[in-house]
Amino acid sequence: MAFSSRKKICKFCENRKITIDYKDYKSLRRAVTEQGKIIPRRVTGTCAKHQRELVQAIKRARNIALLPYSYDVKQN
Repeated sequence: MAFSSRKKICKFCENRKITIDYKDYKSLRRAVTEQGKIIPRRVTGTCAKHQRELVQAIKRARNIALLPYSYDVKQN
């Protein structure tokens, strides 16, 4: 059951103007799930170089409390 899908292109390689910065938490939230897990590169389509930079920026943002380590499941 082989199916061909389009190769995912790294959005950071495609558009050089986009920078990965730990202070830009709004763009980093797109790389984190609702539970607070970092989305892997096979899902996002980022290259290995930019995925390492992205993970490092997310961890720095978590360390200075711009991003949470995990989200509360019961937000009523």
